[in-house]
Amino acid sequence: MRRDFLKLMLGGASLLAIASCSTTDPKFKSYSGPPVTRIDVFKSSRVMTFYSGSTPIRSINFGLGYAPVGNKEYEGDGKTPEGLYYIDRRNPNSRYHLSVGISYPNDADRARAMMQGVQVGSDIFIHGQGPEGRAATKRDWTVGCIAVTDAEIEDIYAMVPDGTPIMIYP
Repeated sequence: MRRDFLKLMLGGASLLAIASCSTTDPKFKSYSGPPVTRIDVFKSSRVMTFYSGSTPIRSINFGLGYAPVGNKEYEGDGKTPEGLYYIDRRNPNSRYHLSVGISYPNDADRARAMMQGVQVGSDIFIHGQGPEGRAATKRDWTVGCIAVTDAEIEDIYAMVPDGTPIMIYP
C-alpha cells in the first residue's frame, strides 16, 4: 500500500511539474500543419506565400519599409532587401510583439555596400505591429522590415523554422 501511495504521489508531482512548464501566453502558438519549406515575398503586390514543397499553404498581406520600391542599399534607406535569404533567428521579446529574423545582409549585400562606401545595415525581420505599427497611418511604415498583424506573426513564429529559405522579389 505504501508503494502504491508513493507511485501516486510521484505521478501527481510529475504532472504538476509538466503543467507548470506550460505557458499561458497566447502569442506562443503551436503548429501542426504541413512543414513550411519556403517563403516567397512579392513586394509589389504585398503578398507573402508560405509553401510546403511546391504546395502553397498560406498567403498573408504585409507592409514594408517607408521607401518600398527598390532593393535595400544601405542602413537607413527605408527599403526592404531583395533576393534569397533565410530565417535565421527569432525574438520572443520583440518590441513588435514577436519577430523572426531574415539573414540580411548576405555576402553580396556587404560587398555592394563596401563598394559604395556605405553601411550595409542589419536587423531585417518579419514582425508584428508594436506601438509604431498601431499608430501608423500608412501601410509601409517600417525601416525595411516586413510587417504583419500581431495575430499573423504569432502564426508565422509557430509555423516557420529557422533555416527556411525566403525569396524576396521586387
